[in-house]
Amino acid sequence: MTLPYESAEIRAILLDIEGTTTPIDFVYKTLFPFAAGRVEDFLRHHFREPEIAAIVEDLRSANISDARAGAPMMLDDCGQQTADSAAKYVQWLITRDSKITALKALQGKIWEEGFLSGELKGEIYPDVAPAFARWTKQNRRLAIFSSGSVLAQQLFFKNSVAGDLSEFLEGYFDTTTGPKRDEVSYRLIAESLEVPTKRCLFISDVPAELNAARAAGMRTRLSLRPGIARPRIRAHPEIHDFSEIFPAC
Repeated sequence: MTLPYESAEIRAILLDIEGTTTPIDFVYKTLFPFAAGRVEDFLRHHFREPEIAAIVEDLRSANISDARAGAPMMLDDCGQQTADSAAKYVQWLITRDSKITALKALQGKIWEEGFLSGELKGEIYPDVAPAFARWTKQNRRLAIFSSGSVLAQQLFFKNSVAGDLSEFLEGYFDTTTGPKRDEVSYRLIAESLEVPTKRCLFISDVPAELNAARAAGMRTRLSLRPGIARPRIRAHPEIHDFSEIFPAC
């Protein structure tokens, strides 16, 4: 696909992970089950640590409304029952692919143990590592915007199946920056990267996220990786792999 602008205009490329750099199945069939299966043991060992205790309190705040929707209720005994009930609530959230920040932070801490032990390796599409190297050589800044925590993103790319890709990435952004479907989030990311929004390209498999990025002034591309259905309304230029984005001269 020929891009309808001069490639020199784009100085930063912002990437989603799931369905863009990484197969969706890896997230749902590997990462989510890993966290769900280990959360109870993790909380039993760590829930008194200040950082984890703060996450549990944030989960408790979310649990108040979710319990009315059928979520397991978190207990408040400041002991083992708190950890056990929090684990059941987290498992409930994972099955619903909740995007709340506290869940993503806790998942990141659990995945950290898996990545550092070697049990987990970040799965990426074959064209990702060559594209990262190519775009970096072209002096473009690369960054990630995912609902997964910044910690999880860093671990994922540092411990990928293609090796350490963190050297190519200059920024990691999660929902602490803002919702992925809010145009303000993309303006804040551009400011952080010190690149005007009109000189940023955002690639994602989610049209609503691309709509927000475009509203902020960014260029957009819809990632149609294998298994991702083309939307009925084709509002964004489409790509099937990263070889289509700024190929080598």
